[in-house]
Amino acid sequence: MTERVVLAYSGGLDTSVAIGWIAEETGAEVIAVAVDVGQGGEDLDVIRKRALACGAVEAEVADARDEFAEEYCLPAIKANALYMDRYPLVSALSRPVIVKHLVAAARKHGATTVAHGCTGKGNDQVRFEAGIVALAPDLKCIAPVRDYAMTRDKAIAFCEEKGLPIATTKKSPYSIDQNVFGRAIETGFLEDIWNAPIEDIYDYTQNPAVPREPDEVIITFQQGVPVAVDGRPVTVLQAIQQLNERAGAQGVGRIDMVEDRLVGIKSREVYEAPGAIALITAHQELENVTVERELARYKRQVEQRWSELVYDGLWFSPLKRALDGFVNEANQHVSGDIRMTLHGGRAVVTGRRSEESLYDFNLATYDTGDTFDQSAAKGFIDIYSLSSKIAAKRDLA
Repeated sequence: MTERVVLAYSGGLDTSVAIGWIAEETGAEVIAVAVDVGQGGEDLDVIRKRALACGAVEAEVADARDEFAEEYCLPAIKANALYMDRYPLVSALSRPVIVKHLVAAARKHGATTVAHGCTGKGNDQVRFEAGIVALAPDLKCIAPVRDYAMTRDKAIAFCEEKGLPIATTKKSPYSIDQNVFGRAIETGFLEDIWNAPIEDIYDYTQNPAVPREPDEVIITFQQGVPVAVDGRPVTVLQAIQQLNERAGAQGVGRIDMVEDRLVGIKSREVYEAPGAIALITAHQELENVTVERELARYKRQVEQRWSELVYDGLWFSPLKRALDGFVNEANQHVSGDIRMTLHGGRAVVTGRRSEESLYDFNLATYDTGDTFDQSAAKGFIDIYSLSSKIAAKRDLA
């Protein structure tokens, strides 16, 4: 029986060429799988037909936008997930949902191998392959660019030689990955970390320096889930889409950073994630109002580790699953409204209200009606600082 390989298919030149390339290198039949995570671009049916025209024996497409938003982006919002305190895990979040569909297709079609279009230099090869073995330890993984030296010029020559139905126009100077949660831009002139980004590279966000009227928005959460925007009910996907549009129009969510890749190198990345940054900013502030101090302090440590695990491709790991339980528990009381002003590249919280609030006006006020017992503070400070006082007497002697 002929072996079968499931290929993560985007519809672009590299993965289109990979269909025939894999067939020639391995003698296997190739099944192409394209997953829509809100990246935009071509119609899924057009992509499916192209895969078949390029030699795939089967081609499947999946609209996973709601699944991606609810099962992958939402946990990141609940976890206030920002790798290195800045990057909202745009690409890292999309890989496990794609992996899930690749493994399902491999099972359905009796494939023994899963292929992807990653290089040997980046994070995504790890995210794909670590995810695949976590769900299906028996499956093998291959990457034509990494394993079979499928360079760009060889891919173009292969495409022209075989007469594949895909344009071989000059490649964009940038490497771009995008989905509904954001957009990542790298390579080209950005590899010189002294070079500033130019406006041409952005698509999800407008120039924040251009004068425009501010946009005020109210985001409603229920147990950490965004459920309404300006009082109108939304799905998680709709919340992200609407805030992509509104925050993006104000230039919110641009990030230019040098980050630590999993493979050990530092890489300059430019991101734009207007909806993600607006939602995480709002969620963080609602947690400030509703989450008890010790839980909030500990959660900040969990958030960093959760973000590192997801960035490093360990979405399906036991530790990540365990931390999910903690994050969900910590979100039990994160319900209420956050008012934000979107303007000049920033999402600024201007109001908070919650039935679950731990903010007590009568304890916080300095005016008449203050119920805080200030006389208790002196004894508290004496006990609290006692160990330091004893040590100081020794150390200063």
